[in-house]
Amino acid sequence: MRAKKFLTAALAGLMALGAFTVDIQSTQAATRAELAAINVNKKGNFKYWAAKSEAKAALVDYVKDVTNPRSKNFIPVEDRIAVFDVDGTLVCETAPFCFDFMMFIHRALDDPNYKAAPEDRSNARDVRAAIDARKVTNDIRRKHCLSNANVFAGMTLDEYADYTRNYLETPVAGFGNLKIGESFYMPMVEVVSYLHANQFKIVLVTGADRQYTRVLSEILPVDNVIGTDYQFIADDQGDKDGMDSYFTPSVKIVRGDFISKNINMNKVSAMARELGRQPVLAFGNSMGDSSMIFYTTVENKYRTAAFMVLCDDLERERGNQKKADEMRQKSERYGWTPISMRDDWTTIYGDNVVKEK
Repeated sequence: MRAKKFLTAALAGLMALGAFTVDIQSTQAATRAELAAINVNKKGNFKYWAAKSEAKAALVDYVKDVTNPRSKNFIPVEDRIAVFDVDGTLVCETAPFCFDFMMFIHRALDDPNYKAAPEDRSNARDVRAAIDARKVTNDIRRKHCLSNANVFAGMTLDEYADYTRNYLETPVAGFGNLKIGESFYMPMVEVVSYLHANQFKIVLVTGADRQYTRVLSEILPVDNVIGTDYQFIADDQGDKDGMDSYFTPSVKIVRGDFISKNINMNKVSAMARELGRQPVLAFGNSMGDSSMIFYTTVENKYRTAAFMVLCDDLERERGNQKKADEMRQKSERYGWTPISMRDDWTTIYGDNVVKEK
């Protein structure tokens, strides 16, 4: 919440000083600030959803019911936990793939200020080839995680955050007027704001690097980020474990080895460990999110709901109709509410963003 207020205030200050001499719609700072300033009230004054959207109506109906103290389905504030997948649910993942993967490739192969080890360069080429072929297997994901640890090892938290913020300035491949840090789905940002206004805890549960996602999502009112984890160690720790080393005033905390990839069952394990209770509301976009959704909806003492974002917009987004049709069928089978990018959203990234042919 502080980040939202800071970005909005900073933008207002720069405008007052005359710092912006171009159309603010086309600048990175304005777009991030506009996303941060999206504010949906408790009643649901959505702007970027179709008026007759059944998915929006289902969400509003659910929230009104479970936040009404007189309803038999009332959920106390402390148990209002909403979990969101990130890539493909809140942000673009089709240009050409999840952006933490693309940042790794950039670091290993294209960063002029860094020379990766031969094995990490080889892994980065394999990852890029798999993305190009649209065949990203779990073996490829393991290669990414292991080498991602190596190429960012030794960075402090601030150094890694600064590197990520710089990378977020990169234009999104295949789109005009869009940078990686701007590539949130505006209607889903409204959902986050709406749930926050209704006192839901917002938890991002992602397969992406946890620290990367914290920086990417700092414009949102997020309560917790659960993601793929890497060690944080003392810069002089060497081979000692945490029980045999100490933090002293001269020590710096730096990134270390890969710990675990936060996908499938690992998402459930992490939620159980870090939240200590079941979520009541879940948002995903693929069967990769099914474990998270089933954990939310099965044998829960509260009324639950699950929503599935369908990548069915082939005009404004690099959609995949086959996948969208499959996920609609899965949603019907399991009682999840489908969200159509094409039919439910009046915009995706903003009207000034154009998909290139």
